[in-house]
Amino acid sequence: MTEGRKSIRNIAALMGGTAAEQSLHHFISSSTWEWLPMRAALADYVTRVSPPQAWVVRPLFIPKAGEHSVGVGRQFVPGWGQEANGQLAFGTWAATDGGSIPLQWRLRLPESWLMEKSRRRKAEIPDSAEAETLDECATATALSTLSLSGAPLRPIVLDTEAGDLHEVLRPFATSRAPVLVRVGERTRLVVADRAMPGYRAGSFPARSIMESVRALRRPVEWEDPTAGSRRRTTFAAAIRVQLPQQVSRAIPTALVGSQSDLLLIGEWHDDAKTPTALWCAASTTSSVSDLLRLSRLRLQVAQDERQVAEHVGVRDFEGRSFRGWHRHMTLASAAHAVSVLSPLIDTEWDYARHMSA
Repeated sequence: MTEGRKSIRNIAALMGGTAAEQSLHHFISSSTWEWLPMRAALADYVTRVSPPQAWVVRPLFIPKAGEHSVGVGRQFVPGWGQEANGQLAFGTWAATDGGSIPLQWRLRLPESWLMEKSRRRKAEIPDSAEAETLDECATATALSTLSLSGAPLRPIVLDTEAGDLHEVLRPFATSRAPVLVRVGERTRLVVADRAMPGYRAGSFPARSIMESVRALRRPVEWEDPTAGSRRRTTFAAAIRVQLPQQVSRAIPTALVGSQSDLLLIGEWHDDAKTPTALWCAASTTSSVSDLLRLSRLRLQVAQDERQVAEHVGVRDFEGRSFRGWHRHMTLASAAHAVSVLSPLIDTEWDYARHMSA
């Protein structure tokens, strides 16, 4: 594998110079092969070798100095709390306690790339591409993963703070997939259980609701994948809530989510009054402990992004086309899978045999 950036030029230099660079450039940016069938085959293979515990959806920001790479622009970066120049995508990772692999990607396109006809045409952006909020892009990434032919139904962990919880949950109403999403402390919710401590009618910020049930906290043990599976303890409490839209009956429950009540979970790492993280679960009967352990898969994904995805070039595409970007990300996902799964795969069961079965 080449050292440094996994650009077409650097890989071609290792393989055979100018001729190899031209061939590789054509294969990535100008050929006609479709990436979705390859992603579906990869999903089928990965989930057979290492069945995922959950699908973890998280943003991937790719810093760029210029303005010609498809989708580049100055935009808000989730997790950074500020704007930066670059590309912003969401990826879905097949996650387990022992490793994670990205299987689906979605590039968020700023309106400037969609409104300027010449720019859109040069980048080969399909007519179906539309402007999306961060919430819409994250949700669409998750749902498109479920539509891959090799993707089993698993809980979905949205590792990005929901700006509009209603808009995030509504598309999952008919998916049957349990959903666990991070929520902001100002997200307004309505307590569903009138017997809970401090119950008051009306909607309140999620942080205030969790502070009112702090006395209900219980310890939850979990293994930290970033610290050699070291066991750690978090204190958690949960309460049934509803969206304000449900309570006001402004929209049918079926359009909000697949169950009327949601589970708001708060977690504390010490004796502080304020919770350090807030989660909302929909369409699930899992325990609070199991849900928090699922949320910890995001730590495994973050670690694999740094240690594996970066190494195989997930941020190294230098082309300008929408199709080229997707082909590059698909090949980077395959390389990531090889790196993660190689220790698990029996030499007698190779990819060719699997595909011909």
